[in-house]
Amino acid sequence: MNRYLKIILFGFLIWLIPFVVSFFIYPLKTSGNPLFESIMPLALTIITVLLACTYLKSIQREFVKESILIGVIWFLINIIIDLIMFLPVSPMQMTLNDYMADIGITYLIIPVITMGMGYLVQNKAEIKKAKQIDN
Repeated sequence: MNRYLKIILFGFLIWLIPFVVSFFIYPLKTSGNPLFESIMPLALTIITVLLACTYLKSIQREFVKESILIGVIWFLINIIIDLIMFLPVSPMQMTLNDYMADIGITYLIIPVITMGMGYLVQNKAEIKKAKQIDN
C-alpha cells in the first residue's frame, strides 16, 4: 500500500473507530455518567497504539521523524473531521471553545503516543546496531 494512503487511511480509522464506539456508549453521556469520558480516550489510545505499531513495523529507518509525521497528520485528520461534524453549521453543533474543551484536546494523545513509540523504536534500533558493531 502507498505510504501516504496508509497514513491517511490509518488517520481516518483512528477517528472512525472511537466515533463508532461513542454511538454505542452515548447513553452513558446523556445520563451524566462519567464513564463515557473515560472510555472515549481509552478507545482512542488503543486504536492509536495498534495502528502506530502497524505503521512503524513497515518502515526501516527514521523512526522518530516518521512518528512525528504520522502523529501530526493523524491529529489534524481527526480535528478536521470533527470540526466538520461538530461546529455550529454542522449536525452536532458545538462552539469551537466547547469542542476544544470537550473533545479536541483529547486528540493530543495521538502525537504523544506516536512520538513516544518512534523514540523507543529508534533507541532500540540504535542499541541493536551498536551491539552488531561491537561483535
